[in-house]
Parts: sequence; C-alpha cells; structure tokens
Amino acid sequence: MANNTINKEEIEKFSNLADEWWDPEGNFKPLHKFNPIRIEYIKNHLIKEFKIKNKDKPFLNLEILDIGCGGGLLTEPMYRLGGKLTGIDASKKNITIAKIHAKKNNLKIKYFCCSPENFKQKKKFDVILNMEVVEHVDDLNYFIKSSASLLKKNGIMFIATLNKTLKSYFLAIIGAEYVLNWLPVGTHDWFKFVEPIKLETVCKQNKLSLSSIKGLKYNVLQDRWEINNNTDVNYISKFKKI
Repeated sequence: MANNTINKEEIEKFSNLADEWWDPEGNFKPLHKFNPIRIEYIKNHLIKEFKIKNKDKPFLNLEILDIGCGGGLLTEPMYRLGGKLTGIDASKKNITIAKIHAKKNNLKIKYFCCSPENFKQKKKFDVILNMEVVEHVDDLNYFIKSSASLLKKNGIMFIATLNKTLKSYFLAIIGAEYVLNWLPVGTHDWFKFVEPIKLETVCKQNKLSLSSIKGLKYNVLQDRWEINNNTDVNYISKFKKI
C-alpha cells in the first residue's frame, strides 16, 4: 500500500491553472457551471439526513471538510450556508489562492496544504466532500480509507466523479477537451475514471455505506447541469459511515 495518494503530475497540472480558479470564463468555467447542481444535491441530502429546519443556514454547526478543495469554489458556498469549513488540497498554489479569496471576502475558512492521509487533525467531521477528486489520486483504496478516518460515525461523505465507460471517454475527454475546449487537453486520464460498482466496493471495505447515487447531465439547451438516473458519465453519490 502506498504511503500517500498524491499524484505529482496531477497536482502540477492543477497548480499551473491555479490563478484561474475564480474566473467564471476561464479554464474552470465547467466547474462554475457545475457548482449549483452539486450544492443542490448536497443541501437536499443533508437537510433530510440531519433533519434540518433552518433553510437559510442549513449547514449551521456542521463541521465540513472539503478534500481537494482547489481554489475554494465549493468550500465558500458551503460556508455561506452556515457550515464550519475546512479545505485541504495537495497543491500549495491552490491553497494560496483559496486563502486569499476567503480573506478578501471575510470568510473564516481553514485551509491546509495536504492530502487526507497527511492531515493531522484530532477532530472528526460531520460531512466530507470528495468532489471531482478521486479520478486524480493514486491508490483509490488508501485515499478513501484516509478520508473515511476523518469522518464521524454516522457522518456523510459525498463523492462525485466520472464513470469509466466508452461514453465518458467520448464526452468527457474527446468532447470536453478536444472538441468543445471546455477543459485543457490532458485534464483527465480515462484510465483513472472510477466505475460506480468499484467505488461502492472500495467504500464498503472502509465502512462507508452507499445511500444514494445519481447521474449528472449537461442540458445544452438550458446551459445548465441536471440530476438524473443515468450514471454513464458524471455521477454523484452519498455514503454514510457505519
């Protein structure tokens, strides 16, 4: 078993783009468009899971860890919804950008440059976000194990990633990177994509029980992402620690 999950080539790739995190028309434009549907899925499930009644600040008092937080695109909305946010990323440049942006907006988010296996915190979290990160790590099992060790019992982990299908190869790589230029060429490695059954198996081995899985599809006509039941390409899932 590896003693870390960091893929240096992947980290360098995203570090080189770090200055563009908060540019809605830059290289992270797809993530800016992706954010609303991710937030909706997370919000709906946490309200139901924790029987939350405060709809304005639904994450109030929830300790939330955003793993692979990048420049803080998802971390900040989670904070604005009331959560106590911590973000970690293996790219020092990403964390620098995230810290600067949070400080500029007076957001009290804790950011650390590390991977989950190197995150030395005694406290455990109510919620962990692993969004669009598992397809970029080395040793999936060790990554999930390390992430799960930071989660409280009955805590919730959300994982969003790409399925390993021919359809995902043509849409997420050929289409998004080469034809539409949504992403820089080389952003994704199809061989690192994760089938839902593999993700569920690895999570189960680490005491994480699957309770929801949905597909995510881009609606070209309405220029927005939607949740559906087709997990052939992008999918998002919710796991509970047992």
